[in-house]
Amino acid sequence: MIKLFDNGAYLINGKELIESHTDVEKEIKQKYGIEAISKEEAAKNTIAYSILEAHNTSGNMDQLKIKFDAMASHDITYVGIIQTARASGLTEFPLPYVLTNCHNSLCAVGGTINEDDHMFGLSAAKKYGGIYVPAHQAVIHQYMREMMSGCGRMLLGSDSHTRYGALGTMAIGEGGGELAKQLLNKTYDINRPGVVAVYLTGKPQIGIGPQDVALSIIGEVFKNGYVKNKVMEFVGDGIKNLNVEYRNGIDVMTTETTCLSSIWATDEKVEEYLEMHGRKEAYKKLEPGQVTYYDGAIIVDLSKVKPMIAMPFHPSNTYTIEELNANLEDILAKVEKEAAASFASNKVTFTLRDKIENGKLLVQQAFIGGCAGGTYDNICDAADILRGHSIGSGEFALSIYPSSQPTFMSLVKNGAVADLMAAGATMRTAFCGPCFGAGDVPSNNGLSIRHATRNFPNREGSKPSDGQISGVALMDARSIAATALNGGILTAATEIDLNFTKPKYFFDKAIYDTRCYDGVGKADKDVELKFGPNITDWPKMSHLTDDLLIKVVAEIHDEVTTTDELIPSGETSSYRSNPLRLAEFTLSRRVPDYVGHAKEVQQAEVARLQGEDPTKVLDEVKVAFDQIKALPGYASIDPKATGIGSTIYANKPGDGSAREQAASCQKVLGGWANIAREYATKRYRSNLINWGMVPFTLDGDLPFTNGDYIFIPGIRATVKDKVSEIKAYVLGDHMKEFTLILKDLTDDERAIILAGCLINYYKA
Repeated sequence: MIKLFDNGAYLINGKELIESHTDVEKEIKQKYGIEAISKEEAAKNTIAYSILEAHNTSGNMDQLKIKFDAMASHDITYVGIIQTARASGLTEFPLPYVLTNCHNSLCAVGGTINEDDHMFGLSAAKKYGGIYVPAHQAVIHQYMREMMSGCGRMLLGSDSHTRYGALGTMAIGEGGGELAKQLLNKTYDINRPGVVAVYLTGKPQIGIGPQDVALSIIGEVFKNGYVKNKVMEFVGDGIKNLNVEYRNGIDVMTTETTCLSSIWATDEKVEEYLEMHGRKEAYKKLEPGQVTYYDGAIIVDLSKVKPMIAMPFHPSNTYTIEELNANLEDILAKVEKEAAASFASNKVTFTLRDKIENGKLLVQQAFIGGCAGGTYDNICDAADILRGHSIGSGEFALSIYPSSQPTFMSLVKNGAVADLMAAGATMRTAFCGPCFGAGDVPSNNGLSIRHATRNFPNREGSKPSDGQISGVALMDARSIAATALNGGILTAATEIDLNFTKPKYFFDKAIYDTRCYDGVGKADKDVELKFGPNITDWPKMSHLTDDLLIKVVAEIHDEVTTTDELIPSGETSSYRSNPLRLAEFTLSRRVPDYVGHAKEVQQAEVARLQGEDPTKVLDEVKVAFDQIKALPGYASIDPKATGIGSTIYANKPGDGSAREQAASCQKVLGGWANIAREYATKRYRSNLINWGMVPFTLDGDLPFTNGDYIFIPGIRATVKDKVSEIKAYVLGDHMKEFTLILKDLTDDERAIILAGCLINYYKA
């Protein structure tokens, strides 16, 4: 059902893909009568190229400087972003900036701090001229689809699932530092990304939903990095067989492939969607040129897609439900083994085979909601499956969160809500909670099936450091409803008789007009920002010193380390606006002793910045400097002039969330760098840079281990002079020299690292 090209590909007239080969231009001329066009020129005919060109301010299409049309943040991130921009000179939002409150941690601890953040957001929208969407009105991406998308537009969001490609909008999810730059009239700087065609053909079977298609693609492209940091461009005759909600459901999951962004060819269905939302003028037809070159191609035969499931603990851990049910013991044993390796340091036991009853897998909980699952179409189809039935009175529970109040209202009016409630499902308001561990947390060792975006370790809210662990499997809403119909026994939607009524959706904008504040173009500088006791400024951060002494305080060898492991979500998000308190949770569910070790080393740096001798604060720092003095040219090194801090090593860190706290929390604790084989996403690497941390990579055998000190001489000169490799030394009884790699930094990124962080850079 999925085919990947080994080489680039040409798309002819938007209909036929030809894999690139030596005589491909000759073949195109002979077969289609089209004069030869170079690969370079044909690459300019992608939809993505035209949109990037329209938003690029550099005059150089190989090195882009992008200005976006609008931005969005939710309440986990907008306080920090605005605080960063304020510290750097913000006076007014220069573009429409939407502040949503769909990550409100009302179920978590923290007293008033949740609503204090919201009041800060409302006052900021008034003061600087933004849009404020109160809690429970809409999840961030549904609001942006409904109110801000448009064909040919570019949007930036501080959430990794910022994807509106099905609506002709190139959207990118990044860390807050990149949004702060836009607020300061700066640009998003990136080399022109590659573009991969996703050619859809055929028509899905009845019972197959957008999550099934998305998981099929993710399972094929995540591990091999086929679309990493590229743009996925959806084309092909299969698009016409999908309604816009279905397309949105596939599109939002492209984030889990590690692509940079997505874009789709548009048609009359997109025009109808935008017109229904009162924005017909936002439509224009987008399609590739007559001869278009792509850096790769994925062919998806929609008619062959089967009901899918992504087993714990990653969206790429995919199987067909049919395959899983046929090989339960073997597949569940494999997942258990992988979990045991991942959670070894936490001493928890995760089991799945204990959930096999009479040869069937029995799950304990289900959830449909958020930007991926909570759409009108998904919930209507689930209601059709459950109408007149019961989910039972056992362990199994089903919660449903419509993605916006307008969606909820239409579901109420068409009777779907009544049908679901009568079946035993619980209806909730627009809230991303279960997606990030702040609502509907499963029982210990429970298994939850979810039409959501992610199933990372602990993402559902468990705490391995406290002996808790549960798991999430991703599925489509239709198969979740089929499973609910069978009381929690895992069931594919294609196994039951289906009759989807497909009631028409009616969008009521008055709901937003009543509750949402729109201050675009109406900034009022006299408005005072409302600060709660938990909203604090960023601590001062020092510039990069000539040399660095760093201690390895965490060493992770997993295939990939997610941002949720670096800084957990869930209840920790209550402290999102207090950098020091939030930092206490860094790596808490992955390396519980990280914070203590990082803070211990930080004592030496604090002393140094106060003009004291750091070697008198920590004996091991004194030992390290004694060893450094043995190096040629460093006999007289001054500890007071040498940056001292911590680093972590991870094989491939940064998969997942755009939350910059994964980097900022390390910085707050004295982190100076990350060392990795590679970085899972561009956005995590950018987050490190924006917080003044050096994003090193490493080839060959690992020369150090956890607890080692590493001396990096001449680091400031290396960054400043654009040198891509630097010699470093593992200190100890047998000093070891090795090479760290530092490549592909823009001039601005180098300047930010030298300044110590983005805030320092703009202050200067």
